[in-house]
Amino acid sequence: MSEIEDESRSAASLTASVLDEEATRQAAQAERSKEVLFADDLLPGVGSEEMGLTDGFRKGGFYTFLVLLSLNSMDELEGAAVNILGPDIGETFGVSDGLITFISVASVAFFVLGAGPLGYLADRVRRAPIVGFASLSFAAFAFLSGIAVNAFMFFWTRFFTGISKANTITVHATLLADTYPIAIRGRMYAINAAVGRVSNAASPVLVGGIAVAVGGDEGWRWAYLTLGVPVAILAVLAFAIPEPERGQWEKKDVLGHSFDSDTKEIPISIGAAFARIWRIDTVRSMTVGLAAIGFALFPAGSIQSFFLEEKFGLDALERGFATAPTGVLIIVLLPFIGSRFDRTFRESPDKALRIIGLLLVPVGVLVPVQYAMPNVWLFVVFATLTGTFLGAAFAMIQPSIQGVVPYRLRGMGTAIITFFMFAIGGIGGGIVSGFMQNQFGERTAITVLTLVFMPLGGYNIVRGSRAMRRDLSLVVEELYEEQSYYDLVEAGADVPVMQVNHIDFSYGRVQVLFDVSFDVAKGETLALLGTNGAGKSTILKVIAGLETPERGVVRYHGQTTTFASPEIRGRLGIQMLPGGKGVWPSLTIGDNLVVGAYNYRKDQADVQRRIDRVLEMFPALEDRLEERAGDLSGGQQQMLALARVMLHEPELLIIDELSLGLAPAVVQDLLGHIDRLRDAGQTMIIVEQSLNVALAVSDRAIFLEKGQVRFEGSARELAERDDLARAVFLGKEGG
Repeated sequence: MSEIEDESRSAASLTASVLDEEATRQAAQAERSKEVLFADDLLPGVGSEEMGLTDGFRKGGFYTFLVLLSLNSMDELEGAAVNILGPDIGETFGVSDGLITFISVASVAFFVLGAGPLGYLADRVRRAPIVGFASLSFAAFAFLSGIAVNAFMFFWTRFFTGISKANTITVHATLLADTYPIAIRGRMYAINAAVGRVSNAASPVLVGGIAVAVGGDEGWRWAYLTLGVPVAILAVLAFAIPEPERGQWEKKDVLGHSFDSDTKEIPISIGAAFARIWRIDTVRSMTVGLAAIGFALFPAGSIQSFFLEEKFGLDALERGFATAPTGVLIIVLLPFIGSRFDRTFRESPDKALRIIGLLLVPVGVLVPVQYAMPNVWLFVVFATLTGTFLGAAFAMIQPSIQGVVPYRLRGMGTAIITFFMFAIGGIGGGIVSGFMQNQFGERTAITVLTLVFMPLGGYNIVRGSRAMRRDLSLVVEELYEEQSYYDLVEAGADVPVMQVNHIDFSYGRVQVLFDVSFDVAKGETLALLGTNGAGKSTILKVIAGLETPERGVVRYHGQTTTFASPEIRGRLGIQMLPGGKGVWPSLTIGDNLVVGAYNYRKDQADVQRRIDRVLEMFPALEDRLEERAGDLSGGQQQMLALARVMLHEPELLIIDELSLGLAPAVVQDLLGHIDRLRDAGQTMIIVEQSLNVALAVSDRAIFLEKGQVRFEGSARELAERDDLARAVFLGKEGG
């Protein structure tokens, strides 16, 4: 009985120890996530001198700003048309108010489909042609909206108009951020928003006036028919916008100079870009907040138009006059708000973001009061206050996003936020509001949506402000890392084949890599050692592109591969032999090799050359090509797996757990093959738990413990470190 009690106490004690250690680890991880890596005066745009707006525009030239500003105004004009003319469009097509509201909101939400591709292109190619072609498409589909013969056709013209308009957010924003200094971004985006609000304020009168002037139930069509002409002219002018150096102002602010790499950029993987951006705390909180706000924001314009018609009996022109004042106050205030943002950002960037969230909270109260007003005059007064708070908040969102997203990913960063805001808020808000509008009326629909979602969105943005300094610190760290590479080149030093710098990585909320850095020189064999759970296999996955780090940079021959797909890295020469089974057991050895050379199938002569080459390297396989791979011993299967990887003639060969589960004699045979690869100058990274194997094959060793580099040097130096060597042999200090 006592033995059982002792075992029970021992188990309880062990459990308590494990839980305590896990609690300590999580607390340390939480503390680390709040860590600010650099002082405020080193953060881009923080602590810098004030710059006059005119001086800022001179530095980047006026042309880019004026063309994009004009296109944005046309976007606002077109967006207001369906809101103001919704009742007339519904009568023409004989459909319900709720359906037109849904089409109105959905047409805006079609940004979802355009934002991703356009944002992806904005990070890869010249941006002026993207703006030009997208704007031409916008002009064409706006025109087609005016000749729609039914609600179905109108829906699809709105669909493609929405896709085309996505460039005004995803591409315009990155062009402006790269063209003009950080010190004027708040004012620049505020002016852009203010002019957009002027257009938005004038558009109800303009489109309503056109509809009334033409007369009849179908006068609304001419608002769309005439809109395409100025947009098409501006689209042609957009092709002449110069392409700025990406991230030049962050480089100048942090490093004191810029450098436009003459190295060909490696294509960015959408999946890797999303994974990296989504791990930026500021972006994640802002995305959730804006998605919530979208539920109330997107249906608001259409619902307001229907409410004014049904409650106060206003026609299209009268509705235009009623909604026009909502933008007047914000037009006056936006320049001051932009100046305030720039000044606050220089002093405290997290406070600048917090202001955005706080501006949105009062809207949750003002909108229900607005719709409770007994006459149109009081309705307009409260609508003006609501528009002021919303306009002030949204004008400051873009400079915040452009500050924390790495400059290579700005297009995708904006696209991701846009996607969730429109996909969740826009489409979701359109569906919910359409249902509530038909069932309970306009007032109930907008009141419920605003009371619930506006405060929720504001709270999430305020919460995200706490991470602003750290996210800006990560931008600085990447710039310093990039500078260190150019310093290496200028010094005439050999550039390593592989550079891993300051890598952090987490599985969910569990961080497994902490500031991991090392280089691999050409022709070198590097052994990664450590116990189970130390992070060895994870860092290999980061190098191979199977995982994306939340912090840090991976370079291959100096080129940034952090956001490249595994397929692209494979074509560049990075190949990995994963641990465990690496063959197709039901296929013959020969078929395994043929399938392994699938990427080269268009040139059968090349396939055969590659197979002949690996058979020379592994002669034991040559006489057994017709045997099933599953009939081979474990060591022979590992040999075949290695041969299959060598078909790709890798420059960097990564091997995960070479000796795992194999008998010593088999391992010794495999080591002979590794030695021959070393003699041939093959660059390798080999993950091992066995110190003996590492000593046999490596030039240098890295010891990882609990996700951190504890030792870097020759394998023999590691063997002399009793504390670390014992961990490798006995696994007592594993993470």
